[in-house]
Amino acid sequence: MDNDEEAMILEAVRDLVREKVAPRAAEIDATGEFPWDIQKLFAQNDLLGVPFPAEYGGLGGTFQTYVKVVEEVAKACASSALIIAVQELGALPILIGGSDEQKRRFIPKLASGEWVAAYALTEAGSGSDAAGSMRMRARRDGDDYILDGTKIWITQGSIADIVTVFAVTDPEKGANGISAFVVEKGTPGFAVGKLEKKMGIRGSPTVELVFTDCRVPAANMIGPEGDGFKIAMKVLDKSRPGIAAQALGIATGALEYATDYLKGRVAFGKPLSQQQGLQFMLADMKTEVEAARLLLYEAARKCDEGAADITTWSAIAKLKCGDVAMSVTVDAVQLLGGFGYSTEYPVERMMRDAKITQIYEGTQQIQRIVIARSMVGRGK
Repeated sequence: MDNDEEAMILEAVRDLVREKVAPRAAEIDATGEFPWDIQKLFAQNDLLGVPFPAEYGGLGGTFQTYVKVVEEVAKACASSALIIAVQELGALPILIGGSDEQKRRFIPKLASGEWVAAYALTEAGSGSDAAGSMRMRARRDGDDYILDGTKIWITQGSIADIVTVFAVTDPEKGANGISAFVVEKGTPGFAVGKLEKKMGIRGSPTVELVFTDCRVPAANMIGPEGDGFKIAMKVLDKSRPGIAAQALGIATGALEYATDYLKGRVAFGKPLSQQQGLQFMLADMKTEVEAARLLLYEAARKCDEGAADITTWSAIAKLKCGDVAMSVTVDAVQLLGGFGYSTEYPVERMMRDAKITQIYEGTQQIQRIVIARSMVGRGK
């Protein structure tokens, strides 16, 4: 995909966001309901297919184009941006470790938006320590595997047509005893549990998934048995920049709104935008947003190149963009004063949405560990 094609896609995304997504953002947050109209809108305009290879029905866009699309949507609605980001997240295990047959079976329907995807790694006692604390089990039984266990905090888990799930197939092997599976909606023994009530991203369902004697065909195992954790870590290299893009979009949207607000509000005889103390805040916010953008785009470029240090750069981008999203949205609320605290204005929603970008896809503390280990090693 060349620069002209990317520019056309991004211009189309901006139009869709302005006309369709932005007017729905407050309602999506208030109702806490998944916006199927927005999902269908994205599907009809091929936005869900941007990161998928053309040979499997996608647009074959670069990773740089993909993160810019997520960023544009997140400027108006973080929940809607997740529709695109989680579609890629749920498909990544298949794209990274799946066979050609699996890719041809699943990816075209995800690229078109006919199917919705989800990704299930986290458990109640297995968050940051995914390898050491995973309790979900999968045992071979003839041509099938029997899955037993529970996953939590699964984005889109209640609406997904397929979920990529990780389970322990050999408890004696630690990280090398974890395998990955595609579990299809309607599989006996696969049920949706608790729906979380969240501070932000309320229009994106986050649920518990329960597997009880869930029989999954061995043909749905992604890669060889025991490769699951390796696949999961490779997924994070590509999914963390997607969350960084969401965070950057939130920060940019908040900064733009606060800037316009200050230009229009008069106090002490002149627009608030001409008050030097507030100008200094805007300058700091702008500098942080642009620094975060450069780091994200560099991480995306490295994803496109398959660079050896992508794990580090993905962590750097996620760390910086998440922290910037939180600080900029907090300042945006402050700049609007009492109005910033009101749900009639979008910055309080942006502040609530920003917080999760410091938590999911690896907390900011985990990002720092990843970055530091790339510098000094793991030690003993």
